Formats: sequence, structure tokens, C-alpha cells
Amino acid sequence: MTLPQVDLENLADSPTPAQAAQSMPSAKPEPRLRSPQRDQVPKDWPTLDRMLEPDHEVRTVWAAVCKLDLSGWFSEIKAVEGHVGRNATDPRLLLALWVYATVKGIGSARRLDELCREWLPLMWLCGGVSVNYGMLNTFRSQGGPKWDDLMTHIVGTLVHAGLVSLERVAQDGMKVRASAGTSSFHRQGSLEAALEAARQQVEILKNLAAEEDRPTAGKKPGRTAAQRSAQERAARERQQRIEEAMEQCEELQRQREATAQQSGRKTKEARASTTDPEARSMKMGDGGTRPAYNVQFATDTASGVIVGVEVNNEGTDGNQLPPMLDQVEERYDHMPNEALGDGGFATKETIEQADARGCTVYAPLKDQKKQEEQGKDPYARKRGDSDEVAAWRSRMGTEEAQAIYRLRGQTAEWVNAQSRNRGFRQMPVRGQARCRIIALLYAIVHNLVVGERLRAEAAQKAA
Repeated sequence: MTLPQVDLENLADSPTPAQAAQSMPSAKPEPRLRSPQRDQVPKDWPTLDRMLEPDHEVRTVWAAVCKLDLSGWFSEIKAVEGHVGRNATDPRLLLALWVYATVKGIGSARRLDELCREWLPLMWLCGGVSVNYGMLNTFRSQGGPKWDDLMTHIVGTLVHAGLVSLERVAQDGMKVRASAGTSSFHRQGSLEAALEAARQQVEILKNLAAEEDRPTAGKKPGRTAAQRSAQERAARERQQRIEEAMEQCEELQRQREATAQQSGRKTKEARASTTDPEARSMKMGDGGTRPAYNVQFATDTASGVIVGVEVNNEGTDGNQLPPMLDQVEERYDHMPNEALGDGGFATKETIEQADARGCTVYAPLKDQKKQEEQGKDPYARKRGDSDEVAAWRSRMGTEEAQAIYRLRGQTAEWVNAQSRNRGFRQMPVRGQARCRIIALLYAIVHNLVVGERLRAEAAQKAA
């Protein structure tokens, strides 16, 4: 088969098919189409404010946060009018992001960072302001006194409005899993060996950096400056954690020896975590033992507002009530008249110390049913009882005291359940001070939600 010859010289001058079609009177005209134009911005593109429902709950969060006193954060901003420097991110935005994330059970800064670019409510909060997980993490884990002041401000405004009385508080503790594994706990000897290895690692990285800095012909490129800095920082931080773990282990060993001298029992060798040295192995609600912190909430029984927050690494609640009463008085200049606690709080020392502060304790008696089965009166004065302890025993035998004590489950346990439902099951940070900020954040979120409800109910009654 022979192909026809093509005149390449005259090919460029030949008309295109479209030109040929136009020149032919019988040809069909070109169709007119509405084709996509993806390189243009539509004039009627909706704004974030129009895309979000007018009654969406995130609007309430933003309105509530804008009413708060964040002067502690604003005072630290160095970028001011009339001076050079990059604009700072609005603290109200960062707080609102964490408040709404906590309400929705989101505790990861990385996950929150992702949702700020994907989820409309968080995109609406950001309003085009870029955030990242490092910024979110830093805002949440630093500035403990500012978080304390914020909680005091929120509760103080509710007290001033007559929505919180502070006359009766209920306290309860809950164990929250620490950000550490069980295998990270080691005895003193293992910690010493780990510390020596960590120090050697720091020296190796220093020598390696010095070797890489030496100019050598034909030398292959080594690590980047960012990689070197990150590796050296990680090695130093591990060394510091091990050193702190050794200190915690020594302190815990001294406490165990002092307890063993009083009880006459043998002393177990103490262990400390190299991941979170301040965490302790505690018995959890399911009966297992895991690294955890003991979170204490004190709640106003009349309103359900959290008025006191504390985080410690003690496995029992026996000595937690008096410090909480002092905290409430320091925050609001008012000592509660009555305090409710479960059997773990009912120690003789606690009852005496609370009575000395002018606070009456309502807590159940220990071995009450056992004493009744033995034919003994559990509410009678026992040998060695002080007047305050004897009065507590007698008081808990009355119907009035039993009715008051039942308020504890309706408030303190309800607050703990609300925190669990919002994801407060494991600490996203390490260290007792930072974990306390996490507990304060949950308390602040709880108080904002309850405060809005109390104000709405008060406005409805007034109307």
C-alpha cells in the first residue's frame, strides 16, 4: 500500500478545520458552551460566616471566650503598634480552639491542627489565621498561673452574679493515666546505668558535631543543622529526665522507709519512670495498676461549678481535703461551711483540720456495717477520738447528714463523669505542673458550659 505524498511546505498555509468549516456555508456552527473556569474567584462565593449556621454552638464558645479576662496572655505580647515585629496570634483564638476541642473530646494538638484546615467550625474560629500543633501545644502546656487566674475569674464572675454560693463543696478524686508506660519504671541501679549511657550519648553527639564541622576535602555531606540540633536536644532531655527520675526514686524510697518504720512492714525498692519521673503507679478503677496522676476536683453543690483543682501523684485521698479548702479560700476569699467527701477522705486528721478552718465534714464512717453486725454503735464515740471526730461520728448518724452527703454523688461524681466523657482519660503532656494545666482546662470548659446554662436559667426566671 502506497501512502499519498504530503506537501510539507504548503501545509502551514492550509486552513484549520474550524476555518474550513466557517468558509463552507453548509457547515454546522461551533457550539457555545458553559465551560468551567477554575482560575477565577466567583463573586458570590460564600464567606465562612455565611457557611456556618447562625445558631451553631461554636459561636457561643467564641462569644464566651471574648468575655474572659485574658490580660495575662495579652501582657506578654511584644508585637505592639508602632514597633516592628510579626503580629502575634490572638490568645482568644487559641483558647477558643482548645475550649471547643475539649468539648468535642479532642485532646491531641496534631489532630486539632489538622481539623483547623478541614472542619468548618474550627475554620470559622480561625478565620484565615494559620495555626500549627507546636503553637497549640505551647499555649496549652505553659503559663500555669495564667490558667489559675482564668479559672478564678470565671468562678468569681459567677459568684458575683449570685449563681455560685461556695457554702457547700463536694470533693472527689479520679485517676488519670499518665503519658508513660509501665516498662519505663526502673530501680535505682538501672537508673544509674541508664544515666551513664545517656551521658555517653551526649558526648558522642558533641564529638560527631565537631567532626562534621572540620573542613575536609571530598567529605560527604553529613547531617543538617536542624537534624544535629534535634538529636542533641533529645539526648539532653533524656539525660535530664533520668536525673529527675533518680531524684524522684530517692524521695519515694525515703517515704517508703518512713512508712515501713511505723507499720513494721518490709520496704519494697522504689521505682521511677524515665518518661515521666513524677508519675506514680496507681490502682485504677478497673482494678489494674498503671502510671497515673490523682486529679482532685472540688465542686459547688448548689450550682455544679468546679471551684478547686489539684493534681498530685499520691495514690490515696486521705490528706487532700484541707489543702483544697485552703485553695478555695485563697481563690475567692471565702471558706466553705461544709465539705463532702467519700470514705477515702474520712481520716481523723482531715476532720480535725477542716474543723479548725471552720468547715464541717460530711463523710461516711468506715466499717459501719461491720460494727452494726457486731452489735456496736458505729456513731458512738470511740477511744482516742477528739471532740471533732466524735462530733463527726454523731453527726453522720442523723437523717439530715445522710441527706446532705447524698449530694456528693450528684455533683462530684457527675463532674468526673463529664470530664471522662470529654476524653479526660490520659494526660497528653508530662510532668505534674503541665498535667495540672490540663485539669484546669477541663475545669474551665466545664464551668463555661455550666455558667452559660446558669445564666440562661436566671434570665428565664427574671423574664
